[in-house]
Amino acid sequence: MSKDKQPIFRVIFLNQGQVYELYARHIFQSDLWGFLEIEELLFGERSQVLVDPAEEKLKTQFEGVERSFIPLQSIVRIDEVERIGQAKISEAKGGGNVMNFPMPPQPS
Repeated sequence: MSKDKQPIFRVIFLNQGQVYELYARHIFQSDLWGFLEIEELLFGERSQVLVDPAEEKLKTQFEGVERSFIPLQSIVRIDEVERIGQAKISEAKGGGNVMNFPMPPQPS
């Protein structure tokens, strides 16, 4: 990747039993403790002939959002990629042998 191009990040995270895959220009540790900030969400070009309902649902859900705060424990993976892929939501499949890191109980 050339130095002149801004990086593109693919962020995969869990939200309410679903796996979200989004593309963004900027990601960084938030000032809110335990959160990751995602800015400048990127979606595919609207000039495509085929319209993906899942991507359209994401566009609608994140319309007008300048910045999103994702809990760190929800992040599955972050990749730097060369081009924007298709944003999507899919069902989280259980049955794996990976579990969430145990967190201390919250004070009442």
